[in-house]
Amino acid sequence: MNSTDNHRMICGYYLGFELKREANLSALTNDVVKSSAIEGEALNPEEVRSSIARRLGIDIAGLVPASRDVEGTVEMMLDATQQFSTPLTQDRLFDWHAALFPTGRSRMQRIAAAQWRRPDAGPMQVVSGPIGHETIHFEAPHADRLDKEMRAFLAWFDNGKDIDPVLKAGIAHLWFVTIHPFDDGNGRIARAIGDMALARADGTSDRFYSLSTQIDSERKDYYDQLERQQRSAPEITGWLEWFLDCLGGALSNAEATLGNVLFKAALWDRINENPVNDRQRRIINRMLAPDFKGYMNTSKYAKLAKCSNDTALRDIQTLKERGIFIQNPGGGRSTSYRLPDKVEKPIDGSRYRPEEN
Repeated sequence: MNSTDNHRMICGYYLGFELKREANLSALTNDVVKSSAIEGEALNPEEVRSSIARRLGIDIAGLVPASRDVEGTVEMMLDATQQFSTPLTQDRLFDWHAALFPTGRSRMQRIAAAQWRRPDAGPMQVVSGPIGHETIHFEAPHADRLDKEMRAFLAWFDNGKDIDPVLKAGIAHLWFVTIHPFDDGNGRIARAIGDMALARADGTSDRFYSLSTQIDSERKDYYDQLERQQRSAPEITGWLEWFLDCLGGALSNAEATLGNVLFKAALWDRINENPVNDRQRRIINRMLAPDFKGYMNTSKYAKLAKCSNDTALRDIQTLKERGIFIQNPGGGRSTSYRLPDKVEKPIDGSRYRPEEN
């Protein structure tokens, strides 16, 4: 399997500059949100999207302020993927860790931020699951060994020896998680290192797939694989096979992401032939967001647009007449609307259908 070839195959879609930026923004947003979700941290996707867009200079509607937790996680991920060719050093890892834990606390617990875990902290157990119901997967090396272990890891990661860069991403992920050098945040940093290695393999900072999204969908198997590897011989073929299968799934799912981007572009191309008002634009963008669930109705529209029900109904009727809103079966108080399943006049003359959620 060759990540670069697969990546170029996916990017073989015809994507103009703006569509590439939108696809890149979508993949990075998913990566940040899902990498945190694997560790039980729930980040607001709209805050993550806004933070990434601001940092990359992408002009999007509906920017929202981002929390300190979101900004720190985004800062780490963008440094890993956008500055992928910069050497990975101890100071850089410390900067990432400081960004993840700006207050020096993980939830209510004080941790050693921007430094390796200390010997007086005791053994480091790698766990998953909610507080009070954790599953212990393995125990990391004692803190006395961290300086030596991390020097070896960093020297290997940036050496120029002939090793497949995709395999290097998988090995780096496993090796860093095994060392577990920080009090917290090791999983997120390991995945950032893996994404950094994959960006080097692809030779571009553009991201059109999200490995963390695929790992999150296989979360139990992910931890099972890590646990199995720690309890077996140094042979890591099983882990690498799983990692490559997971990466293959992420690349396949990128087609759905790009399909949605193309659908949105085609929809707005059609809408902008006769532009909608600001309220309608805001609502359509909200309905196109990955986390939007269900359908639109008058009361929901009024709440989201901060307008009266009468104004909401007029806006909805206008959108319905233009074919931008499709009324679902049913009437009365249960009347609801959805966006079209396909666009009759997309930008390149073909038709796109978004993937079902």
